[in-house]
Amino acid sequence: TCSLLRSPKGFPKLKNDTFLRAARGEETEHTPVWCMRQAGRYLPEFRETRASQDFFATCRSPKLCCELTLQPLRRFPLDAAIIFSDILVVPQALGMEVVMVPGKGPTFTEPLKEVEDLLKLRQKVDVTAELGYVFQAITLTRHSLEGKVPLIGFSGAPWTLMSYMIEGGGSTTMAKAKSWLYRHPEASHRLLRLLADVIIDYLVGQVAAGAQALQLFESHAGHLGPELFQDFALPYIRDIAQAVKSKLKEEALPLVPMIIFAKDAHYALQDLAHAGYEVVGLDWTIRPQEARAQIGEDVTLQGNLDPCALYAPKEKIGELVKKMLEAFGTQRYIANLGHGLYPDMNPEHVGAFVEAVHAHSRHINKH
Repeated sequence: TCSLLRSPKGFPKLKNDTFLRAARGEETEHTPVWCMRQAGRYLPEFRETRASQDFFATCRSPKLCCELTLQPLRRFPLDAAIIFSDILVVPQALGMEVVMVPGKGPTFTEPLKEVEDLLKLRQKVDVTAELGYVFQAITLTRHSLEGKVPLIGFSGAPWTLMSYMIEGGGSTTMAKAKSWLYRHPEASHRLLRLLADVIIDYLVGQVAAGAQALQLFESHAGHLGPELFQDFALPYIRDIAQAVKSKLKEEALPLVPMIIFAKDAHYALQDLAHAGYEVVGLDWTIRPQEARAQIGEDVTLQGNLDPCALYAPKEKIGELVKKMLEAFGTQRYIANLGHGLYPDMNPEHVGAFVEAVHAHSRHINKH
């Protein structure tokens, strides 16, 4: 029921705060679990809702975003919802055109080629004017959730967005975007700064609209080595956490937990642990014990089952989850996949994953 847009105030009382408690490092009876891309094409009802609509038109419809966000929660006892949107709405807010090409994915009609192209971008972005549809979707969804679970808002991180804006879409090497870092370091920093400023306002706006946690996706961290990450990704990741928190305080908004997910950035885990986020998300290529050793006890970990493990038979999924929980421990931990769900996954296997996390973590906590 995603009708009726009420005022952002007077949200329903939260009934299940397990995810928020784990994010803040408080004790939980079971380990909370949610999945990246839980609102997605692996659900037949998602494909049905999306069938007639252009992808970004769907992103701009608060009603449809709300419906798609709620779909997985009708099926599975997940501990959090994440608003249905896309990281590329930020480049759109800067004035770039992005279209979703079937079989190819998101494509920029005019990617950034030369440093001069930066002048075509909006230098001052009014996020309410450009991204207000996301804020409306968050407010509507927060009411429609009826306090069932917390709602997560998100953004792409500057380097990941920059790489899309220069590559014009996905890329296996990111050679065009990385060449900017080597050839045009000043212009790269100018672009990253512009993105960071928009992201800060965007994330604060999401909290004002009703988001109860925020995740920053540095999905393309794996294309950078330690040096480039230090120079072109980490400073902005740190800055975003700091600036969002100080703006939330200034505007008397709730200080929500923040999650940083830098895919394939093992080399930076210690830095990420001190970047100002309550939670560090992990991909599936790192051992839980190693991550904990590098990150320490003061930050909650999130992750990191190989998404492809969901192709295994259900019993096997249960065994893998049990092993993962034993390795991470059930406290200061949020179970998730190490990346998003894939479109051809069986929803029943997603259910088996969620239920296994709850059952095994309860069992471990009792004994």
